[in-house]
Amino acid sequence: MPAFWKKLCSWLGDRQSTNPDVSETKDPQVDLVESQSTDYDAVAFSKIRATESMRTWRGKYFVYAGLGLIMTIFELDNATVGTYRNYATSAFNQLSVLASLNTATSIIGAVFKPPIAKLSDVLGRAEAYLFTVCCYVVSYILCAASKDFSTYAGGVILYAVGQSGITVLNAVLISDLSSMRWRGFAYNILYLPFLVIPWVSAFIVDSVVNGIGWRWGIGMFAILMPFCASLIIITLAVFQSRAKQTGLILKDRLTLYQFCSRIDLGGTLLLSGGFALLLIPITIASTTTSRWKTPWVDALIALGVVCLIALYPYERYITKHPVVPVRYFRVLAIITSVCLTCIDNVGFGVTHTYLYAWSTVSRGFSARDAQFLTYTNGVMQALTGMIIGLVIYRFCTYKWILVAGAIIRLIGYGVMIRLRTNNSSVVELFIVQLVQGLGSGIIETIVIVASQIVVPHKKLAQVTSLLMLSAFLGNGIGSAIAGGIYTDTLKNRLRERLGSGVSDDKLDELYNSITGVLPAWGSSERGAVNGAYSDVMG
Repeated sequence: MPAFWKKLCSWLGDRQSTNPDVSETKDPQVDLVESQSTDYDAVAFSKIRATESMRTWRGKYFVYAGLGLIMTIFELDNATVGTYRNYATSAFNQLSVLASLNTATSIIGAVFKPPIAKLSDVLGRAEAYLFTVCCYVVSYILCAASKDFSTYAGGVILYAVGQSGITVLNAVLISDLSSMRWRGFAYNILYLPFLVIPWVSAFIVDSVVNGIGWRWGIGMFAILMPFCASLIIITLAVFQSRAKQTGLILKDRLTLYQFCSRIDLGGTLLLSGGFALLLIPITIASTTTSRWKTPWVDALIALGVVCLIALYPYERYITKHPVVPVRYFRVLAIITSVCLTCIDNVGFGVTHTYLYAWSTVSRGFSARDAQFLTYTNGVMQALTGMIIGLVIYRFCTYKWILVAGAIIRLIGYGVMIRLRTNNSSVVELFIVQLVQGLGSGIIETIVIVASQIVVPHKKLAQVTSLLMLSAFLGNGIGSAIAGGIYTDTLKNRLRERLGSGVSDDKLDELYNSITGVLPAWGSSERGAVNGAYSDVMG
């Protein structure tokens, strides 16, 4: 029976492309990855092959239905809960630390991707999904019931773990079930619900913030998320159970030490601690009286640099199962993909962290219209990714398409500098978002394919998580930069625009909240506030 399942999985396996640009042949530099096989590799790969046993028509039906359901609720959550963060921080009079919170969530989301990907190899895909959904549910409860900002922030950090896990697990599962030639399209078809949900979510957000409040808007997902995730978890659990009964999955009992070793707990702590200590002080330094002269700021940044420097020798010489395999950085396709992804997301973080706040203050957009503007970029990115996936399948090449995408992205930044102002028309603002989304859709699709074709199948989860790690870190860096600009310049610009007669209390209110403290639209004071926001974030 095990032989039958292996033959079945092989027959239903990935077809190898004949074109060298989009083939499943490995880069010679990665041969050493396969040669370093261990008992752990055998056990982990047996669980990956068990996932492939779902390639029957019935298995695919349930898996794709489960993915569709969880992606629908994931995108609805992503399009609403993130927006509620603007209102939650304003309710606690902490809007100025929104960038710090976004930076922290990006860092947590980034560094948890590799260990969760490893967790899915060690324990199984179903168990990893269950873990991330539990993180989601607890985070919703904490945020919805929070009495102070600290509790809310703790919930947001745990939320980042759940979001990180769902993102990487969906990508890994699609990689398990699709051929390399179809990989770009299959990865982007996951985001099909995103073409519709942002427009629907805009009406939901507008209704929630003007009705039941952001707490209920977050709290309802504590019921919706586990319900929608149940299909994919049950389906994966059933197939894993059947695979164990047939002997397709090798049995392996782990001690606590072995488990920590296989998820590389030490490397994860160095990675997460290093980036957290390096990036978060950038956004909070400007909120202190002495600014960058505060001793603890320099100390934290220095400690973060030390952690990141120590990460290389630890991953290279000490750990047996590195969370960030340094040997991958000798492969040009991987290092190029990682760098492109990181840089692209730095730009996104810088330009979008306070876009919602700017559009509601400087442009007077309603919650619905601000939501439309914020997510136009993402919708265009998803649609472009699907089209590019089909282009890759048809022409079996991607290199020149990637160059075109980078050029379009640069043009988008130039257009943004020219058109994202208080005097621009609404159409011009949306054109900026469309052009940037077009460039990002090309880049983000191609880097997934380019990084995966040079590694063996059993390393797909690891390299996919590494790429997503770079994306979230890039977003965190961008948010940190945006936060540094906001906290360092907005209050001064408000004082200059409003005049010396404005009180410090009034400045603090305008600086830390977008709800209930803004002057009436059309008044001279509102014009001054709009100008200050546009000076900093426009």
